[in-house]
Amino acid sequence: MAEAADVELLHAISRRDPDALVALYDRYGRLAFGLAYRILGDPATAEEVVQDAFMRVWQRADSFDAERGSLRAWLLSIVHHRAIDQVRKRGIHPEDEALDPIAPRLGVSDVWGDVLATLEAEQVRRAVAELPGEQRQAIELAYFGGLTHSEIAQQTGIPLGTIKSRLRLGLRRLQQLLVADTGQAEKISGT
Repeated sequence: MAEAADVELLHAISRRDPDALVALYDRYGRLAFGLAYRILGDPATAEEVVQDAFMRVWQRADSFDAERGSLRAWLLSIVHHRAIDQVRKRGIHPEDEALDPIAPRLGVSDVWGDVLATLEAEQVRRAVAELPGEQRQAIELAYFGGLTHSEIAQQTGIPLGTIKSRLRLGLRRLQQLLVADTGQAEKISGT
């Protein structure tokens, strides 16, 4: 049901409805910021990346293809790519920057949002742990390590085509695991 609502929001964004973009930001802005901050380690740059990603959605809403995945996944991939671009521009790797312990306190605390984010992160960790080793390694290097496909191939000594296949298969399996896990949670909660 959330995906149908997301598609409706995207159609409204395609019609240049600014309220739809605000609603999309309300829905995914915090998650997008969390991803950007995780990669960049800098709240100001993470905010810029998120703003840029939402502008990209505004400009290219027509390019979204629901057959290839959810709006949430599309948006987060835009955030991920933008954050990696910033990392490259600065010439550092994400692990080179220490996380600022004060940054999480910059905004007003949303306890339920924090709980949800923690549960989602744990759900993703469990799903990633269930992947076959070679798929897990490729996904961790790409999405948590911030490496490009070519950089992963170079670092691991594995052909680029194999890396791309492992990522594609791993992401497909990850999606199946997360959808199955979400279905179980909905059955338990009675929603």
